[in-house]
Amino acid sequence: MSLLRPAAALPTPLPAAPVRSPAAERLSRLARHALVLLPLLLIGAWAVVDWRTVRDGAARLASADPGWLLAALFFTCMGWVAAALVRQGAIPERLPPGLLLASQFAAGAANHVLPASIGAHAVTLRFLQSQGISLARGTASLALYSLVKPVAKTVVLLVFLVAFPDMLHLGALVPDDRTLLLVALGVAVALAVAATLLAAVRMLRTPALGFLRTALTDARILHTRPSRVLALWGGAAATPLLQGSVIATVGFSLGLPLSWTQVVFALLIASTAVGAVPAPGGIGPVDAALVFTMAAFGAPVGLATATIIGYRVVTVWVPLLPGALVLSALVHRKGL
Repeated sequence: MSLLRPAAALPTPLPAAPVRSPAAERLSRLARHALVLLPLLLIGAWAVVDWRTVRDGAARLASADPGWLLAALFFTCMGWVAAALVRQGAIPERLPPGLLLASQFAAGAANHVLPASIGAHAVTLRFLQSQGISLARGTASLALYSLVKPVAKTVVLLVFLVAFPDMLHLGALVPDDRTLLLVALGVAVALAVAATLLAAVRMLRTPALGFLRTALTDARILHTRPSRVLALWGGAAATPLLQGSVIATVGFSLGLPLSWTQVVFALLIASTAVGAVPAPGGIGPVDAALVFTMAAFGAPVGLATATIIGYRVVTVWVPLLPGALVLSALVHRKGL
């Protein structure tokens, strides 16, 4: 028998990490610096375009009651907390509360630059990926978030309609048959086009089915956890109430002759009627509908307009620069 022992197998050397050239390193640093400055540049450009609104709103708020304005700022801050709750409720993994709240504050700045909540969703998706959440699960959480918010708002609206049936004569605000037919036709065409694309294009069908499976699985898991259900649906139901509270307190500071219930009801009706129109942060269509609805309650048109301008100043322009700075800091610290 041989006394020689077989030589121990040498460990397989790990592949060396690719060495980046100095030019690539410089390009990466420049790209990150550009991303840090991009939110500030977008906000500066928007301020130039919309300067008249900022000036008029600030002038109107200068004569407003400061106590009510502080209440409006408080409800604005609580709106970011509600958004963070809904985001946490839409994903099974536990997220760091401080960074989650900071990401929603930063997402608010991005949301007012790009339409249809694209900016807020992009910031949130980057934040989720930085926390180790896969792209599929992050996208599924955004879909659940986008689905739950309008459903919860509709439930709140129905509660208001049941609790206050005589608050407003809705005849002037209900769309006519032609408008409803056009809306139904548009929805049907969109669904038909989507179904045709998924059936005909395999490259779209495979990831879409995978996304659907992930979304349904995560939704089932989340709804077995009471804490997630409370965060998801409670935060979504609180969001329109907090937004309406901001409008009401700004209106009270200017002498708006409406109650809190009337203002919140006006917001629910206006945002439900035209909320699907893609606009940055809902600015434009929702504002016009809000003025029209509050006027239907009996508020003077000029005062209703001043209230909405003040509301936009408090919720958009006051936190916009701090939000952009937080967004830049998160990008700089690789939190996004």
